[in-house]
Amino acid sequence: MNTLGHTSATRGLAPIPPSERDIASVVAAPFYKVADEALPLEGPAFDREGNLLFVDIYGSRVLRLSPSQQLTTVYTEAGQNFSGIAVHRDGRIFVAAVGPKNCLGAFDAGTIFAIHPDGSRKQIIVPPTAGYVANDLVFDRQGGFYFTDFRGSSTHPLGGVYYMPAELNTIKPVLPSMCGANGVALSPDDKVLWATEFSACRLHRADLSAPATVPHTGTSIPYQFTGPGADSMRTDSEGNVYVAMNRQGRVLVFNPYGIPIGQILLPGREKNQFLRSTSLALMPGSRELFIVSRDEFGGGGAMIFKAGGFSEGFAMFSHQ
Repeated sequence: MNTLGHTSATRGLAPIPPSERDIASVVAAPFYKVADEALPLEGPAFDREGNLLFVDIYGSRVLRLSPSQQLTTVYTEAGQNFSGIAVHRDGRIFVAAVGPKNCLGAFDAGTIFAIHPDGSRKQIIVPPTAGYVANDLVFDRQGGFYFTDFRGSSTHPLGGVYYMPAELNTIKPVLPSMCGANGVALSPDDKVLWATEFSACRLHRADLSAPATVPHTGTSIPYQFTGPGADSMRTDSEGNVYVAMNRQGRVLVFNPYGIPIGQILLPGREKNQFLRSTSLALMPGSRELFIVSRDEFGGGGAMIFKAGGFSEGFAMFSHQ
């Protein structure tokens, strides 16, 4: 009887898909252990002082890791489930939160708010009553920001990508009808908008002729992911796109046209360790990038990993 058997390439919960096994690959190194518990981490972003800001989702905490690796809590608000961070040029920290679950166990009252670097003077930017499930956000050079609405499922496209200008007075749909819009990023020149569709496992690319303005035939889906978890994303100074693969323990990298060119693997992923890689941040002016993940099966806790990307992180709105 002929019998199937695993090879080293197919063992574990998240084997590398055949089409992605031959692209350039590096293994990240552990950088900082956030907790012994498998806390879900998200939203890393650098401020002007070189601090790495990120969130503990279910703990609803904004955390700050200093260059000397001192970890402090900036802000906490129970039950809000923070999910993304972007830093304003004036130093304020904008936080996206999916909000509490409703009686059916779904998120439907997300919010975006801003706090000062010390966690004070909270300002509501997008209120829970607006009906979005804010997951992530990114500033453009004008001081407006794009954010993702995480509503929907693989069969119910309710979410999308929206834009709020610097005046913070309107919200405009940019990429509607998405199945759990999650990550969002901009090219260095603000001319290309990227987004991931978590529930449909797709990568979206949209040309921008002006803020929140997509020309006719300007949108495409250059990549369909294999397996779960296309999560948060970032771009580097060359316009390459880095997508954190939640439940796969890796970051998949695409060129400016959405063609896969590399990947960063987390150590132990072949043993199902640290598969919950949700997001990353590139340090401005450096090729260093930092990946947040948790180990839900192996008992390794919550960790930040470090690796090098194809190109430097560019000066985002926070550093202009």
